[in-house]
Amino acid sequence: MNISEELIAKIVKQVISGLPTAPTVPFERHVDSSGIMSIKTNTVKPAPFDTGKPGDNVFLTDLVSLEESPRLGFGVMEMDHSSFDWTLRYDEVDYVIEGRLDIHINGNRVTGEKGDIIFIPKNSSITFSAPDFSRFLYCVYPADWANQ
Repeated sequence: MNISEELIAKIVKQVISGLPTAPTVPFERHVDSSGIMSIKTNTVKPAPFDTGKPGDNVFLTDLVSLEESPRLGFGVMEMDHSSFDWTLRYDEVDYVIEGRLDIHINGNRVTGEKGDIIFIPKNSSITFSAPDFSRFLYCVYPADWANQ
């Protein structure tokens, strides 16, 4: 049987194209074979997030997929001179990396500044607000926050 190099190359390309590829992410991260992950937070550039309110400058990026972390979700969010109403159907912890984040609820304001942590329990109807610029890490449980 004569098999040409061209046929072998074609078969190899087909096999390789069917193999799963590592997900590409728009930031620097290292995933150890154990599953432990490190992320260079300063390389994360969140994508626009539609709050439903024109003129809001809100951006977020989840840092892990549901396949990578089906129980706990987390990402980076940025807000610039914006506020929007939100009802959380999940627990959330926010760690303020930069700026100031205000959470308004029931006529009260909870403020977090650089280095502060804010916990928001499930079923809270709040207003996220950044009077200036705010960048924060959010951690949510369950991970599939968008479908709760």
